Amino acid sequence: MAQKPKLFKKSLALPNRTMVYLYSQIEQQQRILKQIKAVLPDNLAKQTKHCLIKDHNLLVYTDSAIWASQLRFYNSAILTSIQTLVKSPIDNLQIKIITRASGVTETAIRKANLPSLEGIDLIRKNSLSISDDKLSVALLKLSTTLKRLAESK
Repeated sequence: MAQKPKLFKKSLALPNRTMVYLYSQIEQQQRILKQIKAVLPDNLAKQTKHCLIKDHNLLVYTDSAIWASQLRFYNSAILTSIQTLVKSPIDNLQIKIITRASGVTETAIRKANLPSLEGIDLIRKNSLSISDDKLSVALLKLSTTLKRLAESK
Protein backbone atom coordinates (compact mmCIF):
# COMPACT_ATOMS: atom_id res chain seq x y z
CA MET A 1 0.00 0.00 0.00
CA ALA A 2 1.33 3.47 -0.92
CA GLN A 3 2.13 5.79 1.94
CA LYS A 4 0.63 9.25 2.02
CA PRO A 5 3.23 12.00 1.72
CA LYS A 6 3.91 13.90 4.91
CA LEU A 7 2.48 17.38 4.90
CA PHE A 8 4.67 20.34 5.71
CA LYS A 9 3.44 23.16 7.90
CA LYS A 10 3.64 26.61 6.46
CA SER A 11 6.79 28.33 7.60
CA LEU A 12 4.85 31.16 9.23
CA ALA A 13 2.80 28.70 11.30
CA LEU A 14 5.94 27.49 13.09
CA PRO A 15 7.14 29.39 16.15
CA ASN A 16 9.81 31.66 14.76
CA ARG A 17 11.18 34.44 16.92
CA THR A 18 12.84 36.20 14.02
CA MET A 19 9.63 36.48 12.03
CA VAL A 20 7.71 37.66 15.10
CA TYR A 21 10.35 40.33 15.72
CA LEU A 22 10.28 41.49 12.09
CA TYR A 23 6.49 41.67 12.05
CA SER A 24 6.50 43.67 15.27
CA GLN A 25 9.02 46.11 13.75
CA ILE A 26 6.85 46.55 10.65
CA GLU A 27 3.76 47.16 12.77
CA GLN A 28 5.62 49.72 14.87
CA GLN A 29 6.82 51.54 11.73
CA GLN A 30 3.27 51.62 10.38
CA ARG A 31 1.93 53.04 13.66
CA ILE A 32 4.64 55.70 13.73
CA LEU A 33 4.05 56.63 10.08
CA LYS A 34 0.32 56.96 10.76
CA GLN A 35 1.04 59.26 13.70
CA ILE A 36 3.46 61.36 11.63
CA LYS A 37 0.90 61.74 8.85
CA ALA A 38 -1.72 62.82 11.41
CA VAL A 39 0.49 65.72 12.51
CA LEU A 40 1.30 66.93 8.99
CA PRO A 41 -0.91 68.87 6.55
CA ASP A 42 -2.64 66.66 3.98
CA ASN A 43 -0.43 67.59 1.01
CA LEU A 44 2.70 66.87 3.03
CA ALA A 45 1.31 63.69 4.61
CA LYS A 46 0.74 62.23 1.13
CA GLN A 47 4.43 62.72 0.33
CA THR A 48 5.66 60.96 3.48
CA LYS A 49 6.38 57.42 2.29
CA HIS A 50 8.15 55.44 5.04
CA CYS A 51 9.78 55.78 8.42
CA LEU A 52 11.96 53.76 10.76
CA ILE A 53 13.87 54.16 13.98
CA LYS A 54 17.60 53.48 13.98
CA ASP A 55 19.94 54.25 16.88
CA HIS A 56 17.67 56.84 18.57
CA ASN A 57 17.11 58.54 15.21
CA LEU A 58 13.82 58.73 13.35
CA LEU A 59 14.30 58.38 9.60
CA VAL A 60 11.44 59.71 7.49
CA TYR A 61 11.46 59.01 3.75
CA THR A 62 9.98 61.13 1.00
CA ASP A 63 10.47 61.12 -2.77
CA SER A 64 11.55 64.70 -3.43
CA ALA A 65 13.97 67.27 -2.05
CA ILE A 66 11.20 69.87 -2.10
CA TRP A 67 9.03 67.79 0.24
CA ALA A 68 12.05 66.98 2.40
CA SER A 69 12.68 70.68 3.00
CA GLN A 70 9.00 71.19 3.90
CA LEU A 71 9.09 68.23 6.32
CA ARG A 72 12.03 69.79 8.19
CA PHE A 73 9.72 72.61 9.35
CA TYR A 74 7.68 70.02 11.27
CA ASN A 75 10.69 68.51 13.04
CA SER A 76 9.64 69.25 16.61
CA ALA A 77 5.95 68.45 16.00
CA ILE A 78 6.85 65.04 14.56
CA LEU A 79 9.26 64.18 17.38
CA THR A 80 6.83 65.12 20.16
CA SER A 81 3.92 63.27 18.55
CA ILE A 82 5.74 59.92 18.36
CA GLN A 83 7.33 59.91 21.82
CA THR A 84 4.37 57.98 23.25
CA LEU A 85 4.73 55.24 20.61
CA VAL A 86 8.40 54.41 21.20
CA LYS A 87 10.16 52.83 24.17
CA SER A 88 13.39 54.83 24.09
CA PRO A 89 13.57 58.57 23.43
CA ILE A 90 14.22 59.75 19.88
CA ASP A 91 17.04 62.29 19.74
CA ASN A 92 17.05 63.28 16.10
CA LEU A 93 14.86 63.40 12.99
CA GLN A 94 16.45 62.78 9.61
CA ILE A 95 14.60 63.30 6.36
CA LYS A 96 15.75 61.00 3.58
CA ILE A 97 14.92 61.09 -0.11
CA ILE A 98 14.04 57.87 -1.91
CA THR A 99 15.74 58.03 -5.26
CA ARG A 100 15.05 55.88 -8.29
CA ALA A 101 18.15 53.83 -7.50
CA SER A 102 17.07 53.04 -3.94
CA GLY A 103 13.32 52.86 -4.26
CA VAL A 104 10.98 50.61 -6.10
CA THR A 105 10.21 52.25 -9.38
CA GLU A 106 8.73 51.38 -12.70
CA THR A 107 11.37 50.70 -15.29
CA ALA A 108 10.85 52.04 -18.76
CA ILE A 109 10.72 49.46 -21.52
CA ARG A 110 13.77 49.84 -23.65
CA LYS A 111 13.29 49.61 -27.40
CA ALA A 112 15.95 48.81 -29.94
CA ASN A 113 17.21 51.59 -32.15
CA LEU A 114 16.68 50.02 -35.56
CA PRO A 115 18.24 51.36 -38.75
CA SER A 116 16.08 52.28 -41.70
CA LEU A 117 15.16 49.68 -44.32
CA GLU A 118 17.71 51.27 -46.66
CA GLY A 119 20.41 50.79 -44.01
CA ILE A 120 19.40 47.17 -43.51
CA ASP A 121 19.57 46.55 -47.28
CA LEU A 122 23.00 48.21 -47.36
CA ILE A 123 24.25 45.81 -44.65
CA ARG A 124 22.92 42.85 -46.65
CA LYS A 125 24.51 44.01 -49.93
CA ASN A 126 27.87 44.73 -48.28
CA SER A 127 27.87 41.35 -46.51
CA LEU A 128 27.81 39.60 -49.90
CA SER A 129 31.00 41.36 -51.03
CA ILE A 130 33.07 40.49 -47.91
CA SER A 131 35.68 37.76 -48.43
CA ASP A 132 35.68 36.57 -44.77
CA ASP A 133 32.99 33.86 -44.60
CA LYS A 134 32.28 34.17 -40.85
CA LEU A 135 31.84 37.93 -41.07
CA SER A 136 29.69 37.62 -44.19
CA VAL A 137 27.36 35.07 -42.52
CA ALA A 138 27.16 37.17 -39.36
CA LEU A 139 26.18 40.30 -41.32
CA LEU A 140 23.58 38.33 -43.30
CA LYS A 141 22.03 37.06 -40.05
CA LEU A 142 22.12 40.58 -38.63
CA SER A 143 20.37 42.05 -41.65
CA THR A 144 17.72 39.30 -41.57
CA THR A 145 17.03 39.91 -37.87
CA LEU A 146 16.93 43.69 -38.29
CA LYS A 147 14.52 43.40 -41.22
CA ARG A 148 12.24 41.07 -39.25
CA LEU A 149 12.24 43.48 -36.26
CA ALA A 150 11.60 46.50 -38.49
CA GLU A 151 8.64 44.81 -40.17
CA SER A 152 7.10 43.73 -36.87
CA LYS A 153 6.95 47.33 -35.61
